[in-house]
Amino acid sequence: MTAPRTPTPAEELRGAGLRVTAARVALLDTVRHGDHLDVEAIATGVRDRVGHVSLQAVYEALHALAAAGLVRRIEPAGSPARYEGRVGDNHHHIVCRSCGAVADVDCAVGHAPCLHAADDHGFTIDEAEVIYWGRCPACSATS
Repeated sequence: MTAPRTPTPAEELRGAGLRVTAARVALLDTVRHGDHLDVEAIATGVRDRVGHVSLQAVYEALHALAAAGLVRRIEPAGSPARYEGRVGDNHHHIVCRSCGAVADVDCAVGHAPCLHAADDHGFTIDEAEVIYWGRCPACSATS
């Protein structure tokens, strides 16, 4: 018995109903192999793989990929939007107040939304987003 094959980025794009382009494949690969990258870092990674691509094209592709659930956008307060390839779960993040490093933190308790609002105001809640703030080990060691 063989393990199920992981779909290629092109297959994932097609499966999400998105047009497959070299830039989108490179973008998806860059986000998935990066660590909570901002748009500038993603654009650099895409350009390293396929050559020139406009920043506007990167923004448009990121919007499409996030809407399709292939990447996740996070936007910690005071920080530019960042993107990650870990999708489909309800994990949270921890952000360093000094250097801005971001790390994943698994869900606080149980299954999504893993936190329950004291008053849901009639909403049907399906996700909870938590950002923990502190100082990373490197920044803590230097102070």
